[in-house]
Amino acid sequence: MPRIAKGVSVPRGKEAKMKKKPGGSNVGKYKNVDKKSFAGTAGGAPKGSYPINTEKRAKSALSYAHNAPNPSGIRSAVHSKYPSLGKPVKKGSKK
Repeated sequence: MPRIAKGVSVPRGKEAKMKKKPGGSNVGKYKNVDKKSFAGTAGGAPKGSYPINTEKRAKSALSYAHNAPNPSGIRSAVHSKYPSLGKPVKKGSKK
């Protein structure tokens, strides 16, 4: 069984199917990341997608959340793990 993340294995051939689903293009790319450090399932994307194990990857997950079936799930998972990433201030705002 191929491993897609630390502690996560899927039946042979399923990884390719997961990559074709919305938000699943990076499934299996982060094999050394713990399964609890992914936000994909929160957004309806396949498990093993949207890694949030570092702040840099969490920022990337936020920027690519629009590709997931439920982008708000990705955003809430990132904000719960990294509250410092809060909501960005809109341009032209006087804050």
